[in-house]
Amino acid sequence: MAYTALFTAALCAVAPFAIAVGPVPLTFATLVVYLAAAALDWKLGALSVALSISIGAAGVPVFSNFQGGLHSIVGATGGFIIGYIPCSLAVGITVKVLKKKLRACAIGMVIGTVLLYTCGTAWFMFLTGNTLTVSLGFCVTPFLPGDAMKIILACIAAPKLRNALRASRHNAS
Repeated sequence: MAYTALFTAALCAVAPFAIAVGPVPLTFATLVVYLAAAALDWKLGALSVALSISIGAAGVPVFSNFQGGLHSIVGATGGFIIGYIPCSLAVGITVKVLKKKLRACAIGMVIGTVLLYTCGTAWFMFLTGNTLTVSLGFCVTPFLPGDAMKIILACIAAPKLRNALRASRHNAS
């Protein structure tokens, strides 16, 4: 549970720092979601994400641009906030099923990112009334290179982090 709290805190600490690239900001939150899901197991990774969303929903400014509250979740980027949960589940389950191999991280993170983009873009379209093409231009296209880099970084870091967490658990017992 301590590691779940650690990843929850990391997500809460990283997500508020955002770069405006249109109506959907760029953050490093996805990197933490990838790492939590791949380094912990799928349940604890998803729990850490759900806890950070709950903290933000309660009003603590842990979402992009130091926003908090339910209005952030029902706002134009709320689909991305909620989309972190299926993203983390996809990463964690894929890593578990494919036996924690590097390929599993990459496959899971790509699947998770597709789910994240789907949730975020669908909600954005619903709220703004924009077409799919316009919404993809706001919600997906600008983020593809950065998310590809985050996936590469997370695939490199996650096995090392998982081994370090396992070793610290072993040393604590």
